[in-house]
Amino acid sequence: MASRLNPYLSFDGDARQAMEFYKEVFGGTLTLNTYADFGPEGVPQPDNIMHAMLETSAGFTLMGADSPPGMEVKAGNNIAVSVSGDDDAALRGYWEKLSADSQVSVPLDKQMWGDVFGMCTDRFGVSWMIDITEPQS
Repeated sequence: MASRLNPYLSFDGDARQAMEFYKEVFGGTLTLNTYADFGPEGVPQPDNIMHAMLETSAGFTLMGADSPPGMEVKAGNNIAVSVSGDDDAALRGYWEKLSADSQVSVPLDKQMWGDVFGMCTDRFGVSWMIDITEPQS
């Protein structure tokens, strides 16, 4: 898989409704995963969306999620740029450059869903997410 760059939207408990609305607008295939799908037993707000992805026939990809408890969602911090794929070296290179002199909120590391993931806000105030998946065989 080639690397993909797309917007990633954050919601305050209404990600399912928002992503279903965007599917109505743009068409395509919508995949929804809840916190219960990946989280430990007793995770708060288990039916909230941990990750949603809308892929359209026009080539659009839109991702989103409900913010975890304790993370405030407000205009200005509700969108990030996501770079994802399975080219480990390239994606780690992007991370090293983007995270230099940045505010790292999630260090690049293996996550509960199996990918290597990191999140930072670069020196220009842009939020970035890097997600490295295992290569498809």
